[in-house]
Parts: sequence; structure tokens; C-alpha cells
Amino acid sequence: QRAFTQESLDYELPTSLNVPTFSILAATLLDFGTETQKQRHIPAILRGEEIWVQFLSEPTGGSDLAGCLTRADRDGDIWVLRGSKIWSSSAYVADYAMCLARTDWNVPKHQGLTMFIVDIHQPGVQVEQIKMVNGEMEFCQEFFDDVAIPAENVIGEVNDGWRVASALLVHEHAATGGASPYASGVAITRSLGQDEALVELANTSGQADEASARQLVAEARMLNLVQRQFIGRVTEGINAGTMNGHAMAMFKLYGATTVSRQIEIGLALAGEHAVGWVPGTPLNRRFGQLYLMRQGGALAGGSNEIQRNIISERVLGMPREWSADREMPFRDVRTNRMPTRAAAPAER
Repeated sequence: QRAFTQESLDYELPTSLNVPTFSILAATLLDFGTETQKQRHIPAILRGEEIWVQFLSEPTGGSDLAGCLTRADRDGDIWVLRGSKIWSSSAYVADYAMCLARTDWNVPKHQGLTMFIVDIHQPGVQVEQIKMVNGEMEFCQEFFDDVAIPAENVIGEVNDGWRVASALLVHEHAATGGASPYASGVAITRSLGQDEALVELANTSGQADEASARQLVAEARMLNLVQRQFIGRVTEGINAGTMNGHAMAMFKLYGATTVSRQIEIGLALAGEHAVGWVPGTPLNRRFGQLYLMRQGGALAGGSNEIQRNIISERVLGMPREWSADREMPFRDVRTNRMPTRAAAPAER
């Protein structure tokens, strides 16, 4: 993979399909999809004919994916989907989604979930873009109003969706941490290439000879160097069986903290020019906008706090954090109310 990336640097690649289509969702479909599902979708994904997105987070759920309130009820040969998902990256251009829904309310929350393939263009699916503070509209919220899903669109087994979601998250941690074997090209993570931009920023701003600026650029390069070595070491451990797949959470945690720090370095170098910029200064604008969203990497794919829990409990073997509702039938768990399409504002 590294050799292919190196050889392909002079060519235009569809790197926007890296995350989440190739590295997260196609990888999960290879793990759990039926042969029919894989034959139908994997070739189309590779041809660029299908863009996929994940419908996991919910407006009331925070980081508790297992507290899912979006429901799917069996009706003959179909499942009827109702509810809402949020923070879905680029769902407005996607064709299909992997959607986690509750299919059994009489068992503990992790046991009553099922993963479905959802055709986003079918009746009953409403996708709304969310305007972020930096002006971008990448994230979306979705509303499901009696969406009919064929029974053959179940991924894995009914009520075994948490196992599928857990594997999906392992792929996501690898992808967002820059370690996915399913991603190609230089733009695998946001941190790759960031230090080169900082060098250019120092040069164009006349700070290249200043010791403080050189120290900041050196720090950014050091973070990338450590990331590459760290990915290699942990990947080798996973392949050798001395580490389990949950070690991918370390990639996610390191990548999130590294990107945030490199963005802070960019703001320090750009100074007031990152607050208000003139035409022809794309790096000032870039780091100004990135700074507004610098915490995004610490939340997307699971917060930094969640990653630390995964590392402590599932990699280091420390005792699990206590939870009052883990063994309780989900019907008895106190929850917020799922928002409906009618309650959603028309303009975002």
C-alpha cells in the first residue's frame, strides 16, 4: 500500500472515496456482507458508482451508539425504519448507508440492534445539511419516515448489529488514524501534508528564519514522523497477534490530537492573517477555517474520551467503566425523545 501511494503521487486519485466508502464501509461489507450483497455493491463501489456513508450517531445519543433509538420493525418481507441520525459526513452526496437500528426492545441495549443497508434515494429518507461555524456543510442529519428496507439488506444477523458496528468502528479508527489498508493516495489523513503547508506558510509570511517559527514547524514534522512509525509498530503487532484490533483506537486518538496541535501551529504562524485574509492567501484562509473546526477530529469516530476507554479496557485489560443500563432491558431505560421531521427547523 505504501509503495502504491508513493508511485501514484503524480496521478489524480479519487481520494474523497477513501473515507468512509473504501476504508470503513466497503471493508465492513467484506467482513459481514452476504455473497449477494458483496457481488452487488463492491464492484460498483470500486467503479465509483456508489458512495456510502454511515448512519450511527443520533441527536439524543452523544457517544453512546448502543443507546440507539432509531427503530426498525419487521413487517413481512421488509423492515420499516423510523427515527433520525446525525453528523453523517457527506450524506447529501451518498447513495447507500449502513444504518444501525433497534430491532428488539426487550433485551439489553447492545443485544437488540441490527445493521441495515439503506438506499438513501428511496421514499421516506430526508437528508438535511448542517451549516458549521466555518461555513462548510459537510455534516448532515437524516430523518426516516416509514422507510421500507428489504429483509435481504440486513448485514450480519438480526439483533447482532453491535458486533457489526464494533468492527466498523475498528475500521474507522484505522482510517481516521491513517492506518487503513483500504485507502490510497497522499490525503489519507488530514495530518499528512500538514507540515508541508506549515513550511510554505512560514516562508510566505517571512518567518522562515525566525527561531520560534522554525521550532513550531519542526514540532509539526516530528508529530508526523512519530505517527508514521507508530502506525507501523502497532500494525505489525496486530498482524502478529500480540495486539487486538481495538488497538486501532490508538491511531484515532493520536491522529486527533496531532491534527488539533498542527492546526494550532498554523494559527500561530498565520497570526492575525488567519482571522481576516485577502485573495491570494489560501494558507491563511485554510488555517483560519481549520481552527474553527479543530475539535472535529476529537469527536468524529468517537470522542477522545471514548478512545481512552477503549484503550484502557480492551487493549490494556483494565476494569470496564460502570454503567447503570448495561444489563437492563432497553424498554426500561430512561431515554430522551427521538426528534421527528416535523420538529426539525426548515433552514440550517
